Amino acid sequence: MLDALRKGAGTWIAKLFIALLIFSFAIWGVTDFLQGFGQNTAAKVGETEVTMVDFDRTYRQDLNRLAQQFGRPLTGEEGAALGIPQQALGRLIAEAAMNNTAQDLKLGITDQRLATLIQADPAFRGLNGRYDRSRLDQVLRANGYQEDEYVVQRRRIAERNQLAEGLVGSLSAPLSYLEALSAYQGETRNAEYVLLTNEAIGEVEEPSLPALNTFFEENKANFRAPEFREIKYLALTPETLARPEDIAEEDALSEYEQRAEQYSQPERRKIRQMSFPSSEAAEEAAGELAGGKTFDELMEDRSLSNNDVTLGVMAKADFLDETLGDVAFTLDQGASSGAVDGRFSTVILNVEEILPESTKPFDEVKEEITQDLAAEQAEREILDLLDEVEDARAGGALLDEIGERFSIPVETVEAFDQSGKSASGTDVSLPDAEGLVAGTFESDVGVENDVLQFGSQGFLWYEVDQVIPERDRTLDEAQDDVVAAWKASEFANRLSDKATELLNRLENGTPLDALANEEQLEVKSVENLARTAPSGDFNQDAISALFSGPVGTSAITPSADGNGRLVLTVTSVSVPDFDAASPSIDALNQQLSQQMRDSLVGQFISDRENEAGVEINQVGIAQVIGLTQH
Repeated sequence: MLDALRKGAGTWIAKLFIALLIFSFAIWGVTDFLQGFGQNTAAKVGETEVTMVDFDRTYRQDLNRLAQQFGRPLTGEEGAALGIPQQALGRLIAEAAMNNTAQDLKLGITDQRLATLIQADPAFRGLNGRYDRSRLDQVLRANGYQEDEYVVQRRRIAERNQLAEGLVGSLSAPLSYLEALSAYQGETRNAEYVLLTNEAIGEVEEPSLPALNTFFEENKANFRAPEFREIKYLALTPETLARPEDIAEEDALSEYEQRAEQYSQPERRKIRQMSFPSSEAAEEAAGELAGGKTFDELMEDRSLSNNDVTLGVMAKADFLDETLGDVAFTLDQGASSGAVDGRFSTVILNVEEILPESTKPFDEVKEEITQDLAAEQAEREILDLLDEVEDARAGGALLDEIGERFSIPVETVEAFDQSGKSASGTDVSLPDAEGLVAGTFESDVGVENDVLQFGSQGFLWYEVDQVIPERDRTLDEAQDDVVAAWKASEFANRLSDKATELLNRLENGTPLDALANEEQLEVKSVENLARTAPSGDFNQDAISALFSGPVGTSAITPSADGNGRLVLTVTSVSVPDFDAASPSIDALNQQLSQQMRDSLVGQFISDRENEAGVEINQVGIAQVIGLTQH
């Protein structure tokens, strides 16, 4: 609602003042609050004050608006981190500088014109679409404005609008500027190129020891052993607390009886089904079966494979058509039915195999049930034990002491780096607790760390046992990595050298086709590439190279995947015709013109602030936003 109150008769001026914030951020470097100012003053621009009431209102509304975007309230610290106080005060100071100038120039507006502007504001329209005095009162109350205060502010807005209109008015971007920018944005290019990859270089030989030593010394920092840390941890989970030995056999048996369906398998049958287009065709096939023909022979006569007729292993309840299920479960193994009118067609069923009903005996699942019951019992104990462990930690008890006291094992793991890898480069088996690795490297030996959530129901405490500082590795230690890095570097150098050789020959007149034939490379082409649209082998760097010169320009650039080099030449350039009346040019004109107006007014305001001088009540502002000024 504040936007509606301050937008100034719906012109572009309101948007312009938001853009001016960048010119006002510099005010935080000017003189702090000096003696002699009232405690209700947030800032002064020359002799014009920005009141603390105006700052508080503007800041709160900006903060609330952003909180709605986040979906939750924001604290003063969060608002300050996002720059909301600076933006609010910067906007008010910019307005004050404009007010100063308007007053110096004796700009004004009649009461009648001011009333017309207020009544034309869409924020004050009623249900009939016309100005509604009660709506005005409602909006002002909702935003903490008195009517007289609002009228004064609207008068100042109108005066600032006059000043801004006088400065830039209907300033528009020059037509030549639009034409140049339109050509720049719309230009497309075609090119031919060859792609050099590792096939063009071949295998890189093993480095000699002197070359390897030199490379290692020049790049030693790349092969440093990172810092490693060892930890111990105590995990409180249903699994660590579970005591299967405490579960009585009669309790496990009772649970087995309650889960009877889980351990029972009903009778199932492996069914084949042959469908027919009509009842008559099905009856004819059934007659053939009755005459001694087998189901397989019937399939062969109709050119059907097993995949065409197999339904798979099914229980009676698995049949969507109950009629077919009833028939299938009356047949003996190997038997076929007659014609059966199903829900969707007439079919003949065949039972390949019968799998009888079965039930897992108690002894077979006893251990599983016992473990489940023990875990359920442990889940009920976790929260109580959590409080006890936290109390012990607060009392200074170490993890080993807590583990011994509560009979929970304390585990240790191999030292790991910030990526969770060991000194040998393998992944260390760590508990899957979010924040464990990061917390380990933010902590230190002897520091008590916050408990972490472990899984859906567990908790984990950890301590740093040892810190192994980063260090330079010797060549012997890092030899495999150094050799791999040397080869990668050598390959990249040779690839660049090869590309440079081809480019030089291309620029000296050798056709690209001839170069490609000599090097057994393929000449590729691209068409209609724009400046901001990477495509295929062309990343943004390649696009920049493509647009670096006129037709005939040749260049080298990395390929899109970074593993190869492109040697390219520009074959043609296309620039769209300029139509000043087209919608796209009109939109571009509006955008550029607005940017020019914003820039000019912004420079004017910055100059006025510097000339008048700006002073900030830092202490008062810190109190308003709830921060302590140090």
